[in-house]
Amino acid sequence: MPRTLIEIDRTSGEPLYRQIRKALEHGIAVGTIDAERRLPSSRELARELSLSRNTVNAAYQELVAEGFVESRERQGIFVNREMRPYCAVEERPPAERFDWGARLRGHPEDRLPHIEKLPDWADYPYPFLAGQVDLRAFPARDWSRALNEALYQPHAQYSLQDSIAADDPLLVEMLCRQLLPARGVEATPDEILVTVGSQQGLDLLSRALLGTGSTVAVEDPGYLDARHIFVRAGARLLPLPVTAAGVVPPAGLAGVDLLHVTPSHHHPTNVTLSIGRRRELLSLVRESGTVIVEDDYDSEFRYQGSPTPALKGLDSTGQVVYLGTFSKFLAPGLRMGYVVGSRELIRELRDLRRYSVRHPSGHIQRALALLIQSGEYHRAVRRYRGQLMRKWEAVTAAVNTHLPWHTTPSPGGVSLWMTGPRELDCRRLVELAQRRGVLIERGDIYFLSGQPPLNHFRIGFAAPQVRAIDPGISILGGLVERMLAGA
Repeated sequence: MPRTLIEIDRTSGEPLYRQIRKALEHGIAVGTIDAERRLPSSRELARELSLSRNTVNAAYQELVAEGFVESRERQGIFVNREMRPYCAVEERPPAERFDWGARLRGHPEDRLPHIEKLPDWADYPYPFLAGQVDLRAFPARDWSRALNEALYQPHAQYSLQDSIAADDPLLVEMLCRQLLPARGVEATPDEILVTVGSQQGLDLLSRALLGTGSTVAVEDPGYLDARHIFVRAGARLLPLPVTAAGVVPPAGLAGVDLLHVTPSHHHPTNVTLSIGRRRELLSLVRESGTVIVEDDYDSEFRYQGSPTPALKGLDSTGQVVYLGTFSKFLAPGLRMGYVVGSRELIRELRDLRRYSVRHPSGHIQRALALLIQSGEYHRAVRRYRGQLMRKWEAVTAAVNTHLPWHTTPSPGGVSLWMTGPRELDCRRLVELAQRRGVLIERGDIYFLSGQPPLNHFRIGFAAPQVRAIDPGISILGGLVERMLAGA
């Protein structure tokens, strides 16, 4: 019971137990005391009111004697069942509602579309959504073991204490020694910041490097959430076209403050930035002083050939900031990522993070570090990569069997970017497919143009089971054919 329901006047001549009794009786009568819930015990109420239990017991005894409350063995004290029909919430004059709309600043400058995800997507038989994972692939037993181990010494001091602005040293060590070298990236602990997902990394970078009047070059089509972050920081977006070899380097980057790229698997088309264009971009930013943000969100998932070296690994001036994430492999809900950059930049980002979320969960950080250290992380990645390769092969075969055009997808990533005939309307296709239990993503929202092409859509293949891929794409193919035939 909230303390405000009982007010005790210790200067009054009326006995304290009678004041308690009257307050409880009034609360029962007007309905401010929930008639369905247990009343506080005499011990609880005595502690809250700083009185003796004898005083509270005297009040309860009178209420029991008069039938307002009843004592149930081993359950506690409740409002008498016979009293409940007469309990009514006390009527108060209506208060004028506070106008939050007049106080919220909002983001009038952000008119970009949003990526929409159905909350019940997992209930659909054919959930071809990018960004979602097959939950059965998650190494639940190993993760549970790591979480448990992280709660005991010597790990508990990192899992449970307030580290202010510091990151878990073991996780940072694992990043330096076991994860980043595989991408050709060398870093020291003071060049790494752990984040609540890579999206927080983007937000921190925009707050540190951008402001009103800044210019950010982005891929077009490109990652929509990054655009929202940049625009809300006050930046102007400069679109750069994307071909089969990745983003097209402009003639120059003078006046561009930041360039955001997804070179391993371009978001959303999944193409890989060629080595020639990587070197050209690095040459351009050296001339212009532009910062490159390399968003490397799923480089682990390549099914043919060798991975292309990260831009950060080719960087000799320190202008490339590398963003990594564990979300695409472990689970999006864990929200764990990291930023690799110069010491000066990381120091500033750490300060910004401290006064927003302080630091990511120490427990999750230490558990993840232990998972990597044990070798289970890399074993799970290899297993998952094998599963995804089988799904990639299945979805590639299915689209070339059931869709009325041929597709040669990039050998990596977790989705296929589909380009149909110009007359195909992806918005209508998404709507019709959902009615048949097939979830895909429209492609027009990823373009910056005011009149984007409508003949693109995305097929994510990480979430559905292998056996669901062919029948789901078969349904999709039938819908496409009927749409193109004008049905």
